[in-house]
Amino acid sequence: MKIAVDVMGTDYGPGEIIAGAVSGAEAFDCEVVLVGDKAQIEKILADKKFSASRLGRVTIEHADEVIEMSEQPSVAVRRKKNASVVVAARLLKEGRCNAVISPGSTGAAVAAALLVIGRIPGVERPTITTPIPNQHGTTVLLDSGANVDSKPHHLLQAAIMGSLYAERVLRIKRPRVGLLNIGEEESKGNEQVLATYPLLKEAASINFVGNAEGRDITNGKIDVVVCDGFVGNVILKFAEGLSVVILNLIKDAIKSSGFFPKIAAAFLLPALSGLKKKLDVAEYGGAPLLGVDGTFIICHGSSKAKEIYSAIRVAVDFEKNKLIEHIKEAIKEKEEMG
Repeated sequence: MKIAVDVMGTDYGPGEIIAGAVSGAEAFDCEVVLVGDKAQIEKILADKKFSASRLGRVTIEHADEVIEMSEQPSVAVRRKKNASVVVAARLLKEGRCNAVISPGSTGAAVAAALLVIGRIPGVERPTITTPIPNQHGTTVLLDSGANVDSKPHHLLQAAIMGSLYAERVLRIKRPRVGLLNIGEEESKGNEQVLATYPLLKEAASINFVGNAEGRDITNGKIDVVVCDGFVGNVILKFAEGLSVVILNLIKDAIKSSGFFPKIAAAFLLPALSGLKKKLDVAEYGGAPLLGVDGTFIICHGSSKAKEIYSAIRVAVDFEKNKLIEHIKEAIKEKEEMG
């Protein structure tokens, strides 16, 4: 299995991305294609002094352009044919790799996936799918940023794809699907939600359990929460910020306490470490872009080695579980049924 990793245009530079990619390739038994400026990549590989066995899993695909965060994504993807994210997407389109990981501009990643790789037949709008820790496991939130004005049938397709992801990759049996709303009652919500509800209710391929409220994302009652990308992205950024605040508040409380509370805290360190791991977004390996015709994982622009390492794991899981093929079959079946 070969995974293309876009190493350019991130907050911490290509060094962090390369370190995570090389470690992930070794841990999950695959190869990585590092896409970006060849001279920079070669220097970083030499400086880090990776073992011969690790370097044997690495190849380089030169790309001398980068799409900056400030650029208009679709325009930049069309203009910069040799941008790293465009080259990575082209490798997938041409069958020279099995998956793409991109931690640069999210807009550029989505645009490259759509314009270079293309959609799965029948999918109108691909969706960014984000796993979020809940009280008992993981909740899948989608869309978390690809589309800000989704139509009801777009949300139906998102629900089908998100349900397959939860079942096939996260191993959740018969995942419960909920439509994010301001209340549980079927009569509540804006025009978009009211029009989407009956579509989800009638869809035989998903286990729709009704409306989900914001608290259901974290209490474990719903496995897949469907919403518009504008709402989903706001929720995601809030959740990420809140998890950091909670961990910092715990640290501050321990530091400011007396001697005996600090001794007690020492015994709680294993539990606190487990909590930190569960709240750490880097553990979840980025957000799959479901609906494009290939495995495409989007990571934060602020990603460090750990998140790229986790993203390699996610990409390998996707390919092993043949998720793209399952999505194609489900969408085709839905289209045939009308």
